[in-house]
Amino acid sequence: MKVIAVFPNINKPESVQVLERVINFYKDKDVKLLLPRKAAAAFNHQELAVDEIYDENVDAGLTIGGDGTLLGECRKLYAKDTPTCGINIGTVGFLADIELSELEMRLEQLLNNNYRIVERTVLHGSVIRKGQKKMLGHAINDIVITKGGVSRMLHLGLSIDNYHVIDYKADGIIVSTATGSTAYSLSAGGPIIKPSVKGLLITPICPHTFSIRPMVVAEKDRIIVHVAAVHQDIQVTLDGQEYFSLEPGDDVSIRKARNNAKIIKFQDRNFYYTLKNKLWNNF
Repeated sequence: MKVIAVFPNINKPESVQVLERVINFYKDKDVKLLLPRKAAAAFNHQELAVDEIYDENVDAGLTIGGDGTLLGECRKLYAKDTPTCGINIGTVGFLADIELSELEMRLEQLLNNNYRIVERTVLHGSVIRKGQKKMLGHAINDIVITKGGVSRMLHLGLSIDNYHVIDYKADGIIVSTATGSTAYSLSAGGPIIKPSVKGLLITPICPHTFSIRPMVVAEKDRIIVHVAAVHQDIQVTLDGQEYFSLEPGDDVSIRKARNNAKIIKFQDRNFYYTLKNKLWNNF
């Protein structure tokens, strides 16, 4: 029996009908579906509820939402080496492969293991404050250091592999994986990088000089961003979903995590197909 953990976005009204289609498709098949208790209560499927769903042994995770929903669950499931697949009910859906028009076909492929698993680099972030190191968490797209509501620029120092590269003023800095190169970094002027490329991308946000440009470094490099700003409204975000306040003098350490995230993709889709049909054709 295949065990699939389903993670619907309870804030999207469309999730209700999509979840019902998933349940109806698998109800007469050798599949056990699990739902987080909060989602099970929201959608009136308490019979599928599990209290500690991330402790369960599941064959795959299935998200219903957009890329944000998929990223959030990937960060939680990757430590257990569980592959995750996304049903897209968002806007672009660059990572979530399954469109509603093909849902049942893809669910059949998922049941029959007719898919491939791609591994994506995960970032590990921590902050060093007054000599004490504290883990922030993991990110699949990016770790971003930026100002909050104030308009003043940040004073940042960039070091790579213990070598001080540059000090500069900017609205912030984005450190992304190749997967995240099509997210915030792209909007900030960074290049598109194929996810199989083993590198990290450093993109400044509105730097106060024309000499600072996005830079691709080795995947194994350790990046440290020193926050030298004098004001207090500074934050670091992980995949745009987890937020932490920073203080002047903090060092944010970013490196590749030990394990990769596993995302389910289908054989008839590749990076360039997705790039053409989900990114360029939407603008």
